Amino acid sequence: MRAIPTLKISISGVRGVIGDSLSPTLLTRFAQAFGTYVGSGTIVIGRDPRTSGEMVKQAVVAGLLSSGCRVLDVGMCPVPTVQLMVAQQGAHGGLAITASHNPPEWNALKFIGPDGLFLGPGLAREMLDIYHQGEYVKVAGAEMRGVETLFGATDRHIKAILDSLGPLPEKGRRLRVVLDACNGAGSIVGPKLLEALGAETISINNQPNGQFPRPAEPIPENLGDLCAAVKEHRADIGFAQDMDADRLAIVSELGEPIGEDYTLVLAMLYVLGRERGPVVANLSTTHVLDFVAKLFDCPLYRTRIGEANVTEVMQREGAVIGGEGNGGVIYPRVNFARDSLVGMALVLHLLADRGRSVSEILRELPRLYMIKEKLPCPSHKIGEVLKMVRQVYADSPVDLTDGVKVILPHGWLHVRGSNTEPIIRLSAEADTPEQVRLISDSVFGLTRQLINQK
Repeated sequence: MRAIPTLKISISGVRGVIGDSLSPTLLTRFAQAFGTYVGSGTIVIGRDPRTSGEMVKQAVVAGLLSSGCRVLDVGMCPVPTVQLMVAQQGAHGGLAITASHNPPEWNALKFIGPDGLFLGPGLAREMLDIYHQGEYVKVAGAEMRGVETLFGATDRHIKAILDSLGPLPEKGRRLRVVLDACNGAGSIVGPKLLEALGAETISINNQPNGQFPRPAEPIPENLGDLCAAVKEHRADIGFAQDMDADRLAIVSELGEPIGEDYTLVLAMLYVLGRERGPVVANLSTTHVLDFVAKLFDCPLYRTRIGEANVTEVMQREGAVIGGEGNGGVIYPRVNFARDSLVGMALVLHLLADRGRSVSEILRELPRLYMIKEKLPCPSHKIGEVLKMVRQVYADSPVDLTDGVKVILPHGWLHVRGSNTEPIIRLSAEADTPEQVRLISDSVFGLTRQLINQK
């Protein structure tokens, strides 16, 4: 079996392992390519707290300056803050330095267009073509522009949220919240937002020092400390972020993770209760969204995986809310980005508005059961895996928009290659735990066998 590569170059950006595949030279070249792509314009940059972040930033700054760009440095902050600043500052683009949920040894560059959205597939390919051709704009020393520090970016982010949604209504006791920011970028702004909303806040893992107190992905098995803290402090809700604070997971007042997909479900309940309109989600997001959309008589559109794909359809359809089942909430009235800060505000307003607990609200919704699995998979095997899935389910309806999604009598199955890691992702949802485990185990075993074949 081939070694799994530690560098991933795709339309989602470039990411790799520091000290191995992601070198200063490579980073500088990508920054030069992006500077050339935006026509030597103004670029907003920001980073998460990873220990490699400063090195990556310096390499990126060198590449941008050499291609004639003006650089606005917002410092350490969430990725959605970088996106919001690109839009607010009228910049030509943005570069977010973060490997999101990847392990500590990884880092990455995410490329943002002038509208504050990640580059869509077509635009990303144009930028990648410039990188591969190696024909970058190069300016002389006298023509180079400087690096300017943009202060107060996170405060502006908080203000945008409060201007749109306002503080929580002052009725009854304050909602008590526990926030687990994973020592990531959310540590800098999350507690300040919650206090500004009017919630009583207890923070854990809130030192933005690049040290991972838990695996960064906010999935149930990584949230033991948050669950314990919610119980200990008798909190109304627990929030968990990843390192770049674009994803949000929730723990109920019972100290139980509700699953990342339900973050978008709860946010959608609040938004559609105030404003009817189209909703957009990716193919791997829970079908509970279909129930909520139907409840409010709103259309639901499904897209390929990836924030750029979701936002593209949201713009086209005039969506009032959208997102992804990994805890990514996109509320365009504030920020056209997956934004955990916006997600927290929407969910807290839902709790305050309804005067009911998280578990009580969830009991009003269908309870579907989901399993998300992943397997290391060399890129040359991904096509074989997808072909195998189509053959196994040849008699079932399939959606080939992104990988293979199979519609089954009591649920669905989605298998696809990751855009960000050398892995195969498998998502399945069904009416009962037994049904979803049966679906998952069957395909997971076949996939493992095929990957291990020489």
